[in-house]
Amino acid sequence: MNSTNQDITRRSFIKTGGAVVAGLATTKLASTEMLAAEGGAKTVTFSPQKIAALTRWPRYGAAERNRLHELIDSNKFYDELALFEKEWQDYTKAPFVKCHVNGSSALTSMYFALDLPAGSEVMVPTYTFFSACLAMRFSNLVPVFIDIDPKTACFDLEDAKRKLTPRVKAVEAMHSWGLPCEMDLICDWAKEKGLVPLEDCAHAHGASMKGKKMGNWGQMAIYSYQASKVMPAVEGGMGMYQTREYYERGFAFGHYEAPAKFAKDSPVRPYEGTGFGQKYRMHPFAAAVARMQLKNLDALNALVDKNVRALNDRLTQLPGIAEPRCRPDQKRVYYHANMLMLDFKKLGFTRDALIKALTAEGVRASFWDYPQQHTLKIYSEAKWWHHAPKIPERMPGCEYVNANHIFLPLFYGEAPELIEQYVKAFEKVWARRDKLKV
Repeated sequence: MNSTNQDITRRSFIKTGGAVVAGLATTKLASTEMLAAEGGAKTVTFSPQKIAALTRWPRYGAAERNRLHELIDSNKFYDELALFEKEWQDYTKAPFVKCHVNGSSALTSMYFALDLPAGSEVMVPTYTFFSACLAMRFSNLVPVFIDIDPKTACFDLEDAKRKLTPRVKAVEAMHSWGLPCEMDLICDWAKEKGLVPLEDCAHAHGASMKGKKMGNWGQMAIYSYQASKVMPAVEGGMGMYQTREYYERGFAFGHYEAPAKFAKDSPVRPYEGTGFGQKYRMHPFAAAVARMQLKNLDALNALVDKNVRALNDRLTQLPGIAEPRCRPDQKRVYYHANMLMLDFKKLGFTRDALIKALTAEGVRASFWDYPQQHTLKIYSEAKWWHHAPKIPERMPGCEYVNANHIFLPLFYGEAPELIEQYVKAFEKVWARRDKLKV
């Protein structure tokens, strides 16, 4: 469970009480130190080379090199695809899976597999990668843009309820930064309204809720294995399907060899020799790399989580710092960075001022405002769509998250001393945060 500074249970207070007292003493001491931005001593003294080694991503090694060499020597390249699919299916417990050349092709196949009438609408967060929206276009589907919850950066179900129209036939949620959406609530609502629930798990390799891996909550889901992802294979994607009907259509859209593999009474079998017109086969080298990454996925996720907890459990004791809310029955992972939430209006200083102060202390702090899809040009031009998507005036949740977050790096090795220095740097800046105000 990820605690927040607003919600500290008695147990967590007892557990962290000593640390809090020590933190108060440290903060008192820090208040007498001059900020590095003002000419004081830098707090983080680790060398750039050591920090680079701990934060380097993606991380490949002997296992990937050896498997690629074995594959080249074997000359049995395409066997690797079936091996990876079987291992991913065993790991996730999905009924059906199919690998793709990338996450975008898996999305395109997923929307095709829905087999909805032209002009049907699909709810999708505006806080997402463009493929999640634009891939609909090729099946004559239209996005309905949904806001995100400012406390999670994930799909806002209440906003979806307000925007439901008779044309909406499906709802797709993205697990932002590796934090699971509340798919139990989303799926219950989708069932009530007769909608097909879908998942974009491109950030969520290894994440689960109520013991069920993400990708098994929706009727269909996709993963991406692009180089920045939690399980990187440089490029690659996976489709996950809960029914044979969805699987066969999704498989055959991008794999011309698929129909011949299906039963004679399958509605897809007559398309033997052509499939449905695309070729989305994953490169065998990517499958080989993905297989080796999967072997270490849980162990690396656990190490990253341990490091995040060692850092965030102390940082969120400082006034005004929180992290995205995670339910006790959710197991999150971390994609790209460690996101912290700060209400800068309440704190009384700007994000730029904070980043400048932390950077001077040696903390690698940054921010990146996720593009809001509904604001981009292609959605405002009706010629690309069956009918023009409705462009909302504002997305307050998205605006808040974009304006009130910072990113800290993820540490992929044992890093207790570096984490301690990061904590001390924050405590020092917080003790003198009046200096950041303008």
